[in-house]
Amino acid sequence: MSSGSVKADVLVVGELNMDLILSGLLQFPEMGKEILADGMTLGMGSSSAIFASNLSVMGVPVRFAGKVGADSFGDHIVSELSARGVDTRFIIRDELPTGMTVALSYLDDRAMVTFPGAMNALKESDVTDEMLRGAGHLHVSSLFLQPGLRPGLVRLLSRARQMGLTTSVDPQWDPAGQWDLDWGKMLPLVDVFLPNGAEITGITGKKDWREALEVLKGTAGTIVIKNGRQGATLWSGDVLLQQPAFLHEAVVDTIGAGDSFDAGFVSGLVAGRSLAECLELGAVCGAINTTAAGGTAAFKDRGQLARTGLDQFNYRFHDL
Repeated sequence: MSSGSVKADVLVVGELNMDLILSGLLQFPEMGKEILADGMTLGMGSSSAIFASNLSVMGVPVRFAGKVGADSFGDHIVSELSARGVDTRFIIRDELPTGMTVALSYLDDRAMVTFPGAMNALKESDVTDEMLRGAGHLHVSSLFLQPGLRPGLVRLLSRARQMGLTTSVDPQWDPAGQWDLDWGKMLPLVDVFLPNGAEITGITGKKDWREALEVLKGTAGTIVIKNGRQGATLWSGDVLLQQPAFLHEAVVDTIGAGDSFDAGFVSGLVAGRSLAECLELGAVCGAINTTAAGGTAAFKDRGQLARTGLDQFNYRFHDL
């Protein structure tokens, strides 16, 4: 792919929930004991929403298909996405309450507890041809938090392909540890597969992400493995690329860093940039995410994004 500035509409199909983030923990909690947090943030969460919001701030037209409850949390999520320029007309209000994730942020790691709520109710049939029509790219995230969507995932990706869309999938973690999907049918329909190291080993049953990559080579069009401070690795055809992480000392938290990586990568992809450029853009966006609490605070607007990239990581954005 050559560099360019043409950005196709991206349709994000995924989960929507609120995040309650408790940060500044001195240790993870133990049963029967109480610990204190230095910080608390309540706001829009979910991997799919963080991806959509930050991608929109980067200047890519984004539309969202998902479900929230007909409640104040649902109102807040729709309002937040709209304020970031995301097209929210395809978000469905459901009788189930809006979901909630409680995230405990400790150093560079985190633990999370999620109440799914309306996230469980989204189905492939809810994603109409009208939603797909006019988009150039489909992104799906958090497969194991959406039991209603998962049975129709292959059909959804097939429909997108038939309508001329490129596709990306970030599987995210499986809370049940089963990784029960028809990967053999799904991955050939995915242009960019974006697991982290733990997820790809869970999917393949291998102990090391390098062994896992050997198993999945040649399935999806491009596989990108995110490994935090160890950087990222890309495999596409016979091309293997390594991308070092952009590191800084003052990590606030890592909530949403992988989703911001995805946003950076897909932003480059739909702009026609090379895979190496997409990988670098993903890495710097993931790093920028860690400079503020939560998944979207570091992506308030394009000006802030560009300044943080240059000041913190000596990275200059082009065509933002």
